[in-house]
Amino acid sequence: MSNSVLSPAVDTTSRVKVSPLYEGTFAVGKDKKFFPIEKSDKPPKGTLKLAINPFLIQDGERNILFDAGIGDLFGDETSIETLITNLADLSVSEYEISDIFISHLHFDHMAGIAHRQNGYWELTFPEANIWVSKDGWEKLHSNIDDENEESRDFFHFVDMKANLEFLPDESQPISHVTVKNIGGHTEYHQLLLYENGEERFMMAGDVIGRRISINRSFSAKFDFDPKHSMHVRERLKKMACDQGFTILAYHETDHPMFCLADCKNKKGYAIKNLS
Repeated sequence: MSNSVLSPAVDTTSRVKVSPLYEGTFAVGKDKKFFPIEKSDKPPKGTLKLAINPFLIQDGERNILFDAGIGDLFGDETSIETLITNLADLSVSEYEISDIFISHLHFDHMAGIAHRQNGYWELTFPEANIWVSKDGWEKLHSNIDDENEESRDFFHFVDMKANLEFLPDESQPISHVTVKNIGGHTEYHQLLLYENGEERFMMAGDVIGRRISINRSFSAKFDFDPKHSMHVRERLKKMACDQGFTILAYHETDHPMFCLADCKNKKGYAIKNLS
């Protein structure tokens, strides 16, 4: 199964281009192991079907990633080469990534920061600044011994070698990017916003991870604070509709970029797929 097929990029202006970097679709069980499946497959009973889509934003000044992908931390069925190949298909080298913003510190969103393709840990994007929640990183550091050996090794390598930049609860660390702590799925979950003129993009990690969450009101038991996550999700959907944000859905299999309309329609939002 080839995972390096990209969804069409959305070329919003002559300067801004946003592309999902599809790394594959997986069945994920309570053991948090990722088993590759085809896009059209139904996941085995007791598992969730999740895709992995980091997003590349090219604006003429920077090459920005929103989340860093699954990398090769999840066994032999995943490889950092998928992400590198996807970037190459867009004529971007891993050395040209300037900034990486991590929505939250679950390894399926950040494992692409480093890899072991040559038998030892290396930074995938050695020139990039890695922007993470300060409180979130400290919490992960205090709990890292609860993770498996590979995850511990990954974390300590990144902690020592990566160009980590720690974010407060809300900030605008670079031009056009705003980061806000929204909580919900994790205690220090971050909303990532890119705004450049009329071009607006929203990535909310697992708070809005799939299109299926748009016209459903639910609390997910796997969230850190399910009720808070549900309320935040409702606010963000309205914000995306009212203010014209394109939603970047990290775990969406078929159409990871979409926008919303008909905000006042009692039947739910109309979804316009962009990828």
